[in-house]
Amino acid sequence: MNRGALLRDRVAGLAAFGFGACVLALTALLAGQLWVTSAASRVKFGWAFLLTGTWDPVAGEFGAAPFLYGTLVTSAIALLIAVPLGIGVSIFLAELAPPKLSDAAGLLLELLAAVPSVVYGLVGVSVLVPLMRGWIEPGLRTLTPGFPLFSGPAYGVGFLTAGLVLAVMVIPFIVSVGREVLLAVPREQREAALALGATRWESVWRVVLPYARPGLYGAIFLALGRALGETMAVTMVIGNRPEIAASLFAPGYSMAAVIANEFTEATGDLYLSALVEIGLVLFVLTMAINLAARLLVVATSRKASAL
Repeated sequence: MNRGALLRDRVAGLAAFGFGACVLALTALLAGQLWVTSAASRVKFGWAFLLTGTWDPVAGEFGAAPFLYGTLVTSAIALLIAVPLGIGVSIFLAELAPPKLSDAAGLLLELLAAVPSVVYGLVGVSVLVPLMRGWIEPGLRTLTPGFPLFSGPAYGVGFLTAGLVLAVMVIPFIVSVGREVLLAVPREQREAALALGATRWESVWRVVLPYARPGLYGAIFLALGRALGETMAVTMVIGNRPEIAASLFAPGYSMAAVIANEFTEATGDLYLSALVEIGLVLFVLTMAINLAARLLVVATSRKASAL
């Protein structure tokens, strides 16, 4: 290799390193800016900020507990609905569906994942909210009398509605990643199970799924990260009331929604700092969850390539 080729190779390597360093630097700058801007709130409230339920900008009292509660509850509802459906569809596309149907469905799911969240919010407001208010919530309340999760008036907007919208939004992520993870399982694993007398479903349940379990966990964590950080669709259907309620019918609030709704109205330094601290908490949560998801997917890929 001549000197010119070596020089070009070195320049290309340095350029690639620089691009990667830029991403890390931007992430560090973002985290640093959130940390510095939230200093006033962190100093005044400390850890109590995450445990206090009072949100009163007029009195200068800020607690993020209702927003943290709303974010976790809606994300949990979304995962309870989306995980069984998403994993089931992934198994069908990867193991049972014809290749052409699997490829077409995979492309469609990628398109669904690219739909702007405000579109899901509009559909939720115009279709899901009236349906929840008129039929689903009264029906759940009738079927489960006295059950605290399904009690209270049926507003249509609330934790349950926001969770359903989030479930629809994250299913494409679970299916897309789950399908790729299942397809990465070596064919020899399936053939060995079938050769030992296992049925097709037994090979999927006892061989393929255990082998792909870390990657499927990664898909679920990626979906959780999307659900935690979702803003517009949740803002439009959750009700935007900073309260902690046991009933899933009750209106609530999420961390992303309160930032979107109130950031432009923050008139004091403490008010602005409190909102930025909510953003810092959300940033840390999503970064930790996405990092865990990536590590699980990488672990599955390495396991597949080693065989």
